[in-house]
Amino acid sequence: MKKFFFPAIVALVMVGNSAADAADEVTTLEPGASAPDFDLPGVDGKQHRLSDFADSDVLAILFTCNHCPSAQGAESRIKSIVSDYAEESFQLVAISPNDPESVRLNELGYSVFGDTLEDMKNHAEANEFTFPFLYDGETQEVSKAYGAKATPHIFLFDKARKLRYVGRIDDSKFGDPSTVKSHDARVAIDALLAGKEVPVAKTRAHGCSTKWAYKRDLVTKYNAEFKAKEVTLEEINGDGVKKLRSNPTDKLRLVNLWATWCGPCLAEMPSLVEVGRQFETRGFDMITISSDSVEAKEKARKLLGRFHAAMPNLTAASVEEEGRTTNNYLFDGDTDALAEALDPEWEGTLPHTVLIAPGGEIIYRHSGEIDPIELKTVIVERLGRWYSPK
Repeated sequence: MKKFFFPAIVALVMVGNSAADAADEVTTLEPGASAPDFDLPGVDGKQHRLSDFADSDVLAILFTCNHCPSAQGAESRIKSIVSDYAEESFQLVAISPNDPESVRLNELGYSVFGDTLEDMKNHAEANEFTFPFLYDGETQEVSKAYGAKATPHIFLFDKARKLRYVGRIDDSKFGDPSTVKSHDARVAIDALLAGKEVPVAKTRAHGCSTKWAYKRDLVTKYNAEFKAKEVTLEEINGDGVKKLRSNPTDKLRLVNLWATWCGPCLAEMPSLVEVGRQFETRGFDMITISSDSVEAKEKARKLLGRFHAAMPNLTAASVEEEGRTTNNYLFDGDTDALAEALDPEWEGTLPHTVLIAPGGEIIYRHSGEIDPIELKTVIVERLGRWYSPK
């Protein structure tokens, strides 16, 4: 037994040291440093360079991203800064430093979109960004040059493009602007525009750590562990479905009705499994109910297995707390009984999906193949895009 255990420990230590070494290679610019040049694609479809913003007396380079709750919480303040200094010689440029392939699905629990360039375009449009938003996820060379260790992380440069302030936007990690007590970036901008010294040139950035490419191995391991999970399927009757519908938990519950013979059901199932994994950390579970005959139970289970429709770790823990053992069911009864138990407004067509709040209220329903973005938007609007102090 020892001969297998020892190498595993060595491997873990090596991986841990490698990750630490990679993180230590990134050094944040110190006040007085010159702004590193860049040539990056933006959400507007254009390339953007440092020289494009030479006219501004003060240049803010903000490293931020789509998925981080701290970054999303700060977006309203960033937009306010851009708006409030619109008549000044000031420019803000946002850069996403993250490698999209180094972000686990369950790290996206506060966001609709991931961190790809296409996702950035969608996020910027949905949230009405009024400033350049650039992508550095391909090589991350610009982010390394600046030393962007968190999202958000802001760097303020004077007319000569010397760094005069680096750190946090403000002292709040929440989305509510009323929680801000120290407007650090604004104080620095005001000083620079007035030709004065910045009173505090460096603060600690707070937010999600930058997702460097070395973390891809962690994502690969995370995905492999999920795919190795057992996929189970149990029969359920009308009373069981009614209990699921009543949702006596504090979780947001997604229930999908499907069948093995339903093409759109099979087409949307990968997206539903992804949704279940994405929001596992937020108090959420995704439940499937097959309307196949009991005789087709094994066929349904095999199909669910091919879609890897297992329960993520936190979902499995919450399901166990409820006294249940699976999130995949096959209904033993007819369509009318299933409709009466789950959603009387359902007309019987498949697939059919409902989102149930704690206490049993259906806050979203859709017959037909889902639009994943629409569904995620409803979920995030309910759960919130940032941390709450309560």
